[in-house]
Amino acid sequence: MTSEVTMNLQIAKPATSRIARVATGSARVLLGLLFFVSGFNGLFHVLPEPSAQLPAGAAAFAGALMATGYMFPLIMGTQLIVGSLLLVNRFVPLALTLLAPFMVNSIAFHVFLEPTGRPMAFIVLALQLFLVWRYRRAYAVLLSSRAAQA
Repeated sequence: MTSEVTMNLQIAKPATSRIARVATGSARVLLGLLFFVSGFNGLFHVLPEPSAQLPAGAAAFAGALMATGYMFPLIMGTQLIVGSLLLVNRFVPLALTLLAPFMVNSIAFHVFLEPTGRPMAFIVLALQLFLVWRYRRAYAVLLSSRAAQA
């Protein structure tokens, strides 16, 4: 009877890990597509511009980013790179780390300046936090209070 219970537990375990792998892969691809398309469009303007008018504060912020001459292309280029890394499943923890400052600003932008984008911003944040949790072992060294020197 013990071997029967053990056998049932072994059979149930791969189903859970398969679900976790599919969920992780799906979240990674969704996030990758979103940032790849957003970055590509920000650099090359292939999609039509939205017709909705931004609130004054949001328009001023976006205008300031564009007026610097480098910040908007830097953000879009980073999004393109991060999206590519997520899509090809390479350097995923690094891609998520590069994405973190953008996500903090994106949440703040939609909370304080452009509230209609809040739901999408929080969905993207949830996808990123899920992936960070799934890749949490990769961050163990970064989050240690006393890291060993090489």
